[in-house]
Amino acid sequence: MAVDVLLGLQWGDEGKGKIVDVLAPRYQVVARFQGGPNAGHTLEFDGFKHVLHQIPSGIFRQEVQNIIGNGVVLDPIIFKKEIEGLAHFNLDLKKNLEISKKASIILPTHRLLDAAYELAKGKEKIGSTLKGIGPTYTDKISRQGLRVGDMISPNFPEKYKALVDRHKAILDVYKYEYDLTEAEAAFFEAVEFMKQFALVDSEYSVNNAINLGKTILAEGAQGSLLDVDFGSYPFVTSSNTISAGACTGLGVAPKNIGEVFGIFKAYATRVGSGPFPTELEDEVGESMRQEGREFGSTTGRPRRCGWIDLPALKYAMMINGVTQLIMMKADVLNIFEEILVCTAYEMPDGTVTDHIPFEITDIKVKPIYASLPGWHCSLEGMRDFNELPAELTNYIAFLEKYLNLPINFISTGPDREACVLRGSLA
Repeated sequence: MAVDVLLGLQWGDEGKGKIVDVLAPRYQVVARFQGGPNAGHTLEFDGFKHVLHQIPSGIFRQEVQNIIGNGVVLDPIIFKKEIEGLAHFNLDLKKNLEISKKASIILPTHRLLDAAYELAKGKEKIGSTLKGIGPTYTDKISRQGLRVGDMISPNFPEKYKALVDRHKAILDVYKYEYDLTEAEAAFFEAVEFMKQFALVDSEYSVNNAINLGKTILAEGAQGSLLDVDFGSYPFVTSSNTISAGACTGLGVAPKNIGEVFGIFKAYATRVGSGPFPTELEDEVGESMRQEGREFGSTTGRPRRCGWIDLPALKYAMMINGVTQLIMMKADVLNIFEEILVCTAYEMPDGTVTDHIPFEITDIKVKPIYASLPGWHCSLEGMRDFNELPAELTNYIAFLEKYLNLPINFISTGPDREACVLRGSLA
């Protein structure tokens, strides 16, 4: 059985959590393959809102096996808080949650380094969530990091101290003031807490599931335009957020990748610094932000908002090999009489392109827009494609023609039931 991959096609915050929750009944295994607590996957059902940061979004389905893969960077303190926050759901998390021994651990000093680096950048700051993600991946790549499997090693305290001493030397160079006392105590308490869960060689878990013919969904974090190689570098995250990241982040051979579900909003948002050609820094953008409740689920920061960017979307589809498209938050555009769609960029020299230029972080491109009429009505209660207003179906048809792929899922509200399914997803 192939591993299906679900990921974001924009700058993150596309609504992946809801879709994993909706699709989870079709799968026996849901696995996170990269990122860490800088991600916030929001699920809404039964009148409540739930935000997951490191735990796979299939966790609310008792019959689903959830795996935190080796490509994830895991903060034990946040993990403990997440587990405690799920207590009232009466989930048997020791049974249906596995954690890769090869997943990297975020130490308290990683968060300090994150803050020190960002402060030193001044006006050139990346817009980090300050969760220690970048420094943890740095230690992983430089072959000096700690992994979940190290926690059960008898010499873990010595390994921890050796790495922390290196971090302290760097913090001294930056003259960054800190007090580790409380964070370190919470860290070691959380480490002991984590040991009661299934710490496994998750690559075997995933491949055994493949060999047994189980249905598997690989869940990504952030978005494709934040990929460390293909995103708007250096304003990116520190991992590979594209479908290829599922192979390295779970130990899955490329031949075993099946469907690639690409999720995008009916408009666009971005958190932090970096290029955003269609950004609306006016009352229209503010209306979009308020209507869509566009505030970061991890940091609470207001998200930058703008019209949908089709050149960027088509680029993300290309590098991911997307096979199915999912459009989120169509209902946020209910309030607009006119909807704009970016179909190309005008470069500073006057030339027009539908490619993302390498120098996108250094130049300002002008979006070229097509204008479509808005539907200006509520989508509440609509569950069938034929119920949707003509203006919305025309909007969808316009996008499908440009992207050359059907949109099989349209989200019409935040709740798990608020959606319209078409094609193979119906």
